[in-house]
Amino acid sequence: MSIRRLPEHLVNRIAAGEVVERPASALKELVENAVDAGASRIAVTLAGGGIDRIEVADDGCGMSPADMALALERHATSKLPDDAIEQVVTLGFRGEALPSIASVARLRIESRIRGADGWARTVDNGRLDGEGPAALPPGTRITVEDLFARVPARRKFLRSPRSEYAACLDVVKRLAMARPDIGFSLDHDGRRALSVQPGEDRPARVAGLTDRGLAENNVGIDYERGGARLGGVAGLPTFNRGVADHQFLFVNGRPVKDRLLIGAVRAAYQDLLARDRHPILALFIELPGDEVDVNVHPAKTEVRFRDPGNIRGLIVGGLRHALDAAGHRSAQRSSAAALGNWTTSADPLRHSRESGNPASFFRPFAQSDLSNFAGVTQGSVWDRHQGYSPPPQARAEAAVDAPPEATAFPLGVARGQVAATYIVAEAEDGLVLVDQHAAHERLVLERMRKAMANGGVARQALLLPEVIELDEPACDRLEARAAELAEMGLELERFGPRAMLVRATPALLGQGDIKGLVTDLADELAAYDEALSLKERLDHLAATMACHGSVRAGRLLSVAEMNALLREMEVTPYSGQCNHGRPTWVKLGHGDIEKLFGRK
Repeated sequence: MSIRRLPEHLVNRIAAGEVVERPASALKELVENAVDAGASRIAVTLAGGGIDRIEVADDGCGMSPADMALALERHATSKLPDDAIEQVVTLGFRGEALPSIASVARLRIESRIRGADGWARTVDNGRLDGEGPAALPPGTRITVEDLFARVPARRKFLRSPRSEYAACLDVVKRLAMARPDIGFSLDHDGRRALSVQPGEDRPARVAGLTDRGLAENNVGIDYERGGARLGGVAGLPTFNRGVADHQFLFVNGRPVKDRLLIGAVRAAYQDLLARDRHPILALFIELPGDEVDVNVHPAKTEVRFRDPGNIRGLIVGGLRHALDAAGHRSAQRSSAAALGNWTTSADPLRHSRESGNPASFFRPFAQSDLSNFAGVTQGSVWDRHQGYSPPPQARAEAAVDAPPEATAFPLGVARGQVAATYIVAEAEDGLVLVDQHAAHERLVLERMRKAMANGGVARQALLLPEVIELDEPACDRLEARAAELAEMGLELERFGPRAMLVRATPALLGQGDIKGLVTDLADELAAYDEALSLKERLDHLAATMACHGSVRAGRLLSVAEMNALLREMEVTPYSGQCNHGRPTWVKLGHGDIEKLFGRK
């Protein structure tokens, strides 16, 4: 078979297969063109998820009739004044988008330069279908109709209008985050779905387009390394989601989806979140143009870095630095959500009379019961129920000395214990509840990490070595890593084919469940690559050990122990969340308490 030169219309159809995968792909190219044109406002209108109609209108610089005709030719662009493609600063530069879209849809361009008359040009599936004067304000309006209508093989692979609309909305959100100086609006089937005003600051724009709660539960990022700069906002570890659909990454203002960047984010949060939880963040990387190649994908959604190790270190270091500064902060539920878990009654004693418990009509924080609050006395009410005493798990220890002032500490001072699991503390601005197991788990982990950094974890020898029976492969894994485990304070040796002998445990863990600890470590090792050292998985293994060595739920603490725990939380990094990403404390502000009693 002889080689032939493909006709222009077929070349455009092939190019469209690379550039225009779905309506969201076409919309991305059109909005990027509007941004590059210097627009201050961009309005997007969709019908049928973008399958039936896409319209993008902007107030940018506009095009002359001659430029409009040239823009519809392949590889014609105004964004590369010379051949230095590595120095491109615009979002678009390939000159393929408009002719590619016009080859698989009906495309109409209307544009007007300030001080001149408007002009329109229509192309229907690759063929010029008319041109002439047009009335419109300065700027450009592009309409795409019936995408892939004459390419049924492509049309049938599109998803439902709802799914295609979701992809279009995501595209506009990402571009709107990248340019908070530009106003964006999006209407779908006659309904306004998105509207942001120009001139917003970046944190407000990101929060408005992701989750409003991010505005109060984020850390700002400003970090430099090796000539690259990282900015943006990242949610606290306790402010997370079950899917990674709220992670937005930008390189030199360009929205990208890059495995290197996503992996670096995961590494930065690896010991702060459970495996099935994901942070909310928007990261903006700025670096010289010759340090990144943006011309590696037709849709320009992927990039390649000259020094990927530096970029990974930039993201991990920047996020860690910002999260370190957050200290003991934890994501707090909104006031409305917190108050919704409390109930009131016109006859507060009715429930207590029915249940026989004089305090059980209180309902704080969903499942918990304020009957467990320690030291509750109200003579005239409780006098009706003779012989009542608080349950053993709810108590307040009498203070030998005068209690410290709540105003002196961010997490307040301990006033009691609920269900032998939660510490009740009074702070200057409200009531604090602390999950004692989750909090102590984080504190033990941070102690272990610090000890490892200073040369090793102190051991506590067992008076009688303990024999732990396991299957043979588990014993093999532990024996192979015995030297590394010894550095972490766990001294063990082989004791026959199916048992391990434990001679010492990390002193930080105290008298924990040794069998459970060794069994869990064997399971963790089974999931790791043999080539990885335990130091490379230190955080995960230390978290497993910390879980076994922390104060358990159900243990009664003295007031002194409770206050000691609160003080250590205030000075320990990441103490706002446990090793699995759950919050260690929550707060009910004074204003919310007043609302409960109708005082506000």
